[in-house]
Amino acid sequence: MATYNRMAVILAPHALFTKNDALYVAAVTIQRDGQRPREEKVGLFKLDGLVGLRLDERDFVTSSVYEPEDERFVGSTLMAVEG
Repeated sequence: MATYNRMAVILAPHALFTKNDALYVAAVTIQRDGQRPREEKVGLFKLDGLVGLRLDERDFVTSSVYEPEDERFVGSTLMAVEG
């Protein structure tokens, strides 16, 4: 859970990676300002842009739209979900 671009978000993080010497999270948005997104997709969030970052005890299932071999973060992944 965090605030991103002045909106409250709940994210399901799938990968932590580096890009241009900055940390990013590849995550599926579960809620944005209390609403579910229209479509499920993996978004990229600059870690230092996630304000008030905090953990939530919710479980989540690895999204079928997550592709670990995605060229946007392959080779620079520090951590990722498995399965």
